[in-house]
Order: sequence, then structure tokens, then C-alpha cells
Amino acid sequence: MPQVIVLNGGSSSGKSSIARELQTLLLPEPWLSLSVDTLIQALPSSGAGIEFASDGSITVGPAFDRVEDAWMVGVAAMATAGAPVIVDEVFLGGPHSQNRWRKALAGLDVLWVGVRCDAQVAAEREAVRGDRIAGMAASQAALVHEGVTYDLVVDTTRTGVAECAREIAGWVSPR
Repeated sequence: MPQVIVLNGGSSSGKSSIARELQTLLLPEPWLSLSVDTLIQALPSSGAGIEFASDGSITVGPAFDRVEDAWMVGVAAMATAGAPVIVDEVFLGGPHSQNRWRKALAGLDVLWVGVRCDAQVAAEREAVRGDRIAGMAASQAALVHEGVTYDLVVDTTRTGVAECAREIAGWVSPR
């Protein structure tokens, strides 16, 4: 049974909603849900090595990479200590991002899940949310999946998060 579920998808693809639904489905075992957004919110407002452009693009530098590496090791430590974790992530670096997580999670049983969503649908969700930079969802929709390998892929374009979460939970339950 996996100790870690990594949900990778673009902004507004439904990862956070799937993670919340998974927490309910996977009870009675309590699963922690941790997001790259949590890491970003913990950073100082400037000098953190991550830049958000007005067009929705994101540039990451060495300072952010160092902090993110430490965060990944911390997430792995929680799972190693017995707290199963759902990671809500955006692999801006494609396979390089996944390999960084693979290194941090070495020795743990990980379920890699791609969360896809059509760029237009993600952009519509982004506009309704109002808490994201316009253009982020559309620019990330395909980019974050390029060169990444998964155990399972779900698509929230036309499938509800509850159904996607049930499909993922089916992979987590002992077979």
C-alpha cells in the first residue's frame, strides 16, 4: 500500500479537491495533504527565488530549489515516520521535477498520479476562483505532464473529482 500519493497537474486542474476527497475515502487512516502552495505561502514575499509573471508564467531559481529540496525531504520524513501523505504538486520542470521527488521519496511506496484537465476548462476554473494569475492554468495544463511517468492518470475535464478520487483510492486499498 502506498505511503505517498503524488498528484501532479497544472493550476486549477482539481488536485486539491481530489486530495480532500481522498482524505475522506481513505479513512480511517488519516492521510496528510500537503501542497506546493503551502510551501509557497510559507516563503517570504521577496527573495525566495520564485517569480510569478503577469502572464501566469513562473520562474524558479536556485534559492527556491534549495528550500523545496528541504521541504521534499521533510515530506518524505513524515511518510517514513508513519504519516501517509498526499502531495499536491505542479511539475514545472517535467521529468526533472519528478526525479527530484523520486530522490526525496526513495525507499517509500509511491503512487504517481497525473491529474489532467483541458486547458480551456482549467482557465475557466481559474477565472471563477479569482485567486490565481490569469494564464497560469492554460500554460501549465500540458507542460507539467511532458516527460512525466505515472501509475495512473485521471482527467477532471469531464469527470468529477469524487469519481477521480475513487479511482485513485482503488489503487491505494490493499488488493
